[in-house]
Amino acid sequence: MKNRIKSIVFVLLMTFGTVVYAQNVFTKGVNLSNWFQASSLKQLQFTKFSKQDIKNIKSLGCDVIRFPINLHAMTNGAPNYTISPLFFQFLDSVVTWAEDLQIHLIIDNHTFDPNVNTPTNFDIPLRKEWIQMAQHYKNHSNNILYEILNEPHGPTTAVWGKMQKTVIDTIRTIDTKHTIIVGASNYNAYTEMKNIPVYTDTNLIYTFHFYDPFLFTHQGANWAKYMDSLSGVPYPYNAVKMPACPSNAKGTWVETELKKYNTTGTDSSVKKLIDFAIAFRNQRKVKIYCGEYGVYNLNSSNDDRIYWYTIVRQYLDANQIPWTTWDYQGSFGLFVKGSNEQFNYDLNMPLVKTLGFNEPAQFVYKKLPDSVGFPIYTDYVEKNVIENSWSDTAVLDLYCTKQPNNGTNSIQWKNPTQYSKMLFQFVYNKDLSQLKAENYAIDMMVRGDNPTATFEVRFIQKKTTDATSHPWRMSYTIDKSKVPMDKYWHHVRIPFSAMKETGAWDGTWLNANGEFDWTTIGQLEIVAEQKALPSTTLWFDNIIINNIDTAQVYDTTKLVEPLPTYSGIINGVVNEFTVSPNPANQQTTISYNLESNDDIDVSIYTILGQKVCTLVHTNQNAGTYSVNLLTSDYAPGMYICRLRSSNGISSIELLK
Repeated sequence: MKNRIKSIVFVLLMTFGTVVYAQNVFTKGVNLSNWFQASSLKQLQFTKFSKQDIKNIKSLGCDVIRFPINLHAMTNGAPNYTISPLFFQFLDSVVTWAEDLQIHLIIDNHTFDPNVNTPTNFDIPLRKEWIQMAQHYKNHSNNILYEILNEPHGPTTAVWGKMQKTVIDTIRTIDTKHTIIVGASNYNAYTEMKNIPVYTDTNLIYTFHFYDPFLFTHQGANWAKYMDSLSGVPYPYNAVKMPACPSNAKGTWVETELKKYNTTGTDSSVKKLIDFAIAFRNQRKVKIYCGEYGVYNLNSSNDDRIYWYTIVRQYLDANQIPWTTWDYQGSFGLFVKGSNEQFNYDLNMPLVKTLGFNEPAQFVYKKLPDSVGFPIYTDYVEKNVIENSWSDTAVLDLYCTKQPNNGTNSIQWKNPTQYSKMLFQFVYNKDLSQLKAENYAIDMMVRGDNPTATFEVRFIQKKTTDATSHPWRMSYTIDKSKVPMDKYWHHVRIPFSAMKETGAWDGTWLNANGEFDWTTIGQLEIVAEQKALPSTTLWFDNIIINNIDTAQVYDTTKLVEPLPTYSGIINGVVNEFTVSPNPANQQTTISYNLESNDDIDVSIYTILGQKVCTLVHTNQNAGTYSVNLLTSDYAPGMYICRLRSSNGISSIELLK
């Protein structure tokens, strides 16, 4: 009997020998990019996606999401690279959604600039960042995976491989449970995989990216040198359809590649390149994974694009290589080019089908006039509004905690240059004609520290493909006659009827001629239109479209700069403000000393700004005070303990 069992096992290994070492943890999915890749935590728009979007992705048949994050930007930088508690609060939500929905989530460190080489000492911040990540997520499910760094480039794979090894070892001092995604240098090149050092860690997956032939997949890409003017490259190669070399690419690698495209732009060539990764897997007996593959849609034919995906996806599947396409939304994504990219309306169904995804029903979106008001910013940019601001040097903070009027956050805008703008783009174009007829208004709180500051608030009409369509503006100017900019909050209400048409910029300036259309509004902008505002800070809170003038100035105190943070003195009133122990276990004690009689509020908030409880809210005489907080009554996580006097605010981050 034993001999028979051995024979059966031997046959199975021989039959499936090429895939035993690549037994899939997951099979197929997408990258969910341009969400946590913000250049600053203060500009990360958490509400851009939600748990419903994760549900939608899973409904396609995906069992994995690769989740790019600009991890380096979520820290306080050198020397400690401490990850912000607010970032963990945001990422924890996504991790929880993925675990609830039982879909794998690859936390991909996408600290990446294609034009800047990875420093040869980059393992120093990587080790400091990943040990915090491992500590934070070590007890989560196996559905969570870590990817050390997206597309390292510059150092050789041998050099990068040694750096990568130190990060693996650092993670393993904390977390031996979770799978780590590793890769080669030269942008995770499949040809470089053979040069990765041999790692003894068996809980690794080796990634590669695939964008060949590059002339086809990246034509029109302005980040790829000499590719921005390339258009019309077919796939597969077709001599009749081949474009001429653009004039700016003459004598460059682009012209060279165009000349040999008859051999590189073929199905057999594509498959031979993927074979590099397969050979690596079979030699090393390890798991591999294609973390990115896709075609930029700007200048490529949709039919050719779909054909390329068919060839690549089927070959990956045939060789049991799991994959995540680049991308879900955007110019490499699953949606019809130029659409609103909404799951129920705009999926590129031929592409969805060729990727082997489930095919959800699609509906025709019917735009109706808005009949009720809606928020644009409260403590964060609201759902179905995309913050897409522009500035040369202005600093934008979507989560400013300095004396907000409502909740715990406001928008802070520092030193805008002329024409800098805060741009709130509506996912669906708005028909505001009914609201205008019913006397609706833009309602907001505004604070400024420069009495000469002036800016414009305006709606922009959505430009269509019609040659006669232009982005007409309906505007209202805020200056010292409307807001004194004296460091106090002021209520600003702008009735739609008070706004004036001011023209349009459409490559050239167009004067107003009465063509503004309230039925097709693409975005709301706040713009330093008249002049640059150096040495100026503006704050905005509770930006809402409504027809009821009930907003109040809750914070009636003058902003005092700089406000103290963490422990210290609040405007000479409070000192020795401490929370101990911190981190807390079962309970902690909050202590402070009042130098004079004052109104005091001590409250606990989540990192997102929801109040958990109020511990003190009364007038207190000068003296020393303490109050106990039973932290065992609350869920584990990061909280803010905020002490507020009549003259200022101080806060301490409380880790439970």
